[in-house]
Amino acid sequence: MTRVLLIGIKPEAVDFSDPDLPPGTTPEKIAAGIHATLSDMKARGWEAAFCSILTDDSAEATIAASLAEHWDCIVIGGGIRIPSRGLALFERVINAVHSGAPQTPIAFNTAPNNSADAAARWLRMGA
Repeated sequence: MTRVLLIGIKPEAVDFSDPDLPPGTTPEKIAAGIHATLSDMKARGWEAAFCSILTDDSAEATIAASLAEHWDCIVIGGGIRIPSRGLALFERVINAVHSGAPQTPIAFNTAPNNSADAAARWLRMGA
């Protein structure tokens, strides 16, 4: 079975004061997006999981624990990539994934509802 890991910030840990976030973003909206994304992946017949980052300092350990398992593709969510204040976290995530799963393709979504499409691009290339 194809296995896809989505890495993102735990909804309650998002810095909602960041001006790069879309207006009206709430923990509930983020959680709903994660749930919808995982449901979309499962509907495609994939095993899907969410690696929930709580703090910058715990990112590497959290990712390493998730990467103890094999994944066919890893999607890094926009909440890690987009806010300019989050550049250091983005670098930590990329380097942790590269270190823990150097042969696994990394995909990037452009919105919460197209994470499965992002993974599918790379899963097709590896097939």
